[in-house]
Amino acid sequence: MRDGFVEVAAVTPEVRVADVPFNVESCATAARQAAEKDGAAVIVLPELALTAYTCEDLFWQEALLRSAESGLADLAARTADLDALIFVGVPVRAGGKLYNCAAAVCRGELLGLVPKTHIPTYNEFYEGRHFVSGPTRPVSVSFAGEKDVPLGTSLLFACTELPELVVAAEVCEDLWVPNPPSTAHAQAGATLVCNLSASNAVVGKADYRRSLVTSQSARLVCGYVYASAGAGESTQDLVFSGHDLVAENGRLLAEGAPFGTGRAVSEVDVRYLVQERTRMSTFEAAPAPEAAGYACVPFSLGADAATRETTLTRWVDPHPFVPADPAHRAERCEDVFNIQAHGLAKRLSHTRSTHAVIGLSGGLDSTLALLVTVRAFDLLGLDRAGVIAVTMPGFGTTDRTYNNACELARTVGAELREIGIAASVRQHFADIGHDEAVHDVTYENSQARERTQILMDVANQEGGLVIGTGDLSELALGWATYNGDHMSMYAVNASVPKTLVRHLVRYVADTCGNEAESKVLLDVLDTPVSPELLPATGDGKIAQKTEDLVGPYELHDFFLYEVLRRGTSPRKVYRLARYALGEKYDDATILAWLKVFYRRYFAQQFKRSCLPDGPKVGSAAVSPRGDLRMPSDACSTLWLAELEEL
Repeated sequence: MRDGFVEVAAVTPEVRVADVPFNVESCATAARQAAEKDGAAVIVLPELALTAYTCEDLFWQEALLRSAESGLADLAARTADLDALIFVGVPVRAGGKLYNCAAAVCRGELLGLVPKTHIPTYNEFYEGRHFVSGPTRPVSVSFAGEKDVPLGTSLLFACTELPELVVAAEVCEDLWVPNPPSTAHAQAGATLVCNLSASNAVVGKADYRRSLVTSQSARLVCGYVYASAGAGESTQDLVFSGHDLVAENGRLLAEGAPFGTGRAVSEVDVRYLVQERTRMSTFEAAPAPEAAGYACVPFSLGADAATRETTLTRWVDPHPFVPADPAHRAERCEDVFNIQAHGLAKRLSHTRSTHAVIGLSGGLDSTLALLVTVRAFDLLGLDRAGVIAVTMPGFGTTDRTYNNACELARTVGAELREIGIAASVRQHFADIGHDEAVHDVTYENSQARERTQILMDVANQEGGLVIGTGDLSELALGWATYNGDHMSMYAVNASVPKTLVRHLVRYVADTCGNEAESKVLLDVLDTPVSPELLPATGDGKIAQKTEDLVGPYELHDFFLYEVLRRGTSPRKVYRLARYALGEKYDDATILAWLKVFYRRYFAQQFKRSCLPDGPKVGSAAVSPRGDLRMPSDACSTLWLAELEEL
């Protein structure tokens, strides 16, 4: 469970109606397989699995109830050597009433009994004929050979080795009501909710069930493990499909499809869930379970549980900002374009501007900014000729990027202006006494600031706005010239990561319906990313490639998502990057660029502290007025020290 990853399993064993010894054997075998083969630390079996759910009036039979009670003791004994918390469904008679319970068993001990709260008596369900709703406040009962076993709906089970792992249970119908018990469980501290279910199969129900589980996990910022009854239940009037699900904060991690394998296994990241709840000011939570009226039962998964290696099987997206599915990706691109364009349209309308000025380099970022600006002008019904694309050739400008900038401006109907910067920059070098042969940061930044000055002054001449081109990835790394390309009057790309910029441009190339425009966009996509501030090579090609200097944006965007959006620790970021991108980058490369990321992320905050306005398009952004309020003088020592320990 190292780094907070807890292996969980939802398993549907075969049962026989009212045959408790067979069901105990089946449940014990399923639990052992999940623990030993899959490494599961939390195992969930279905509702009333020790008797079968479809016993009906047999639940009134003394023989069945006694057998279920002794069967639970037998199951606990058979699984005593497993380092796993096991939930299994069992009928419990206490005080002359019958409760439909989730029994929590760990290392041979019965920890507690969580009764079902909502007892359905509608349509095909007649549970109210046999069971009653359980008490909220836990009471002590004797059951399965043990005394003082807590029984109640307000029970939590806390792992002694991993404080972030706090487990709660609810039973089937409890999830389907307007206010599920799991809501209170999560607010009391539960990070993992287990549902023992016997949800029968009817047309369309699987989709709704899946939606309920994923939605509840999102609403409660929790892991949710759902195990449903299947093979062996009576088919007198109903069929049970064995639908098993594992979800985490709105994401389906694993699914045992209806009438399928009868198991769903994955890892829930409880440390991430705690981090996410901490970040969300609107997540109402008690400081301790007892403050919410809950009893908290400790359990142990072994002394080495917290540091035990967890083999990851869950999907870790190597490109978290870019949907893998083409249809979803196209939808995402259209959504982002709309946000960018409508944001800019509002700013143009508010300032009564009929002109926009863009420094068009022939690179990806300025291309995207131009495309967004053109769409904003179309939304406002403004003439595209009011978009002034300024190409400013300098010492490093190549024919390829220059020609692409010119051609793109023409194809979209913008006004193209060419203003060379070489003479003015040389004059500036003379003014400050800089040797042009010294290609240092002064050499590079003087060009960037000269271009920004030109754009600002042209905007003043035309009564327009300078549209920023820099993207989220560059801002995170500080790969921008302070008061140069760092500055604008509205920054449309400020929250668009570099990996998504590429897909946005490709989306327009594929959908614009203009062959000439599409051709130039495809060539822009094929051009290496570069600021073009150093002289070109002897054969006129780009000499300065950004990713050779600062690192692959594919890696940096992965780091950015984990650090900015999820608050992940450096060691865990490294682990996840190796898992997601290890086939493309070796360990040394990932670690080296991760160190670069942290150094630059901390050192360059002063640039982000004074960013111009720009629209937020995704879940991660660095605006000092929105998502990131970080001191410019913060030290990266702790983060880098953790990486040095790897």
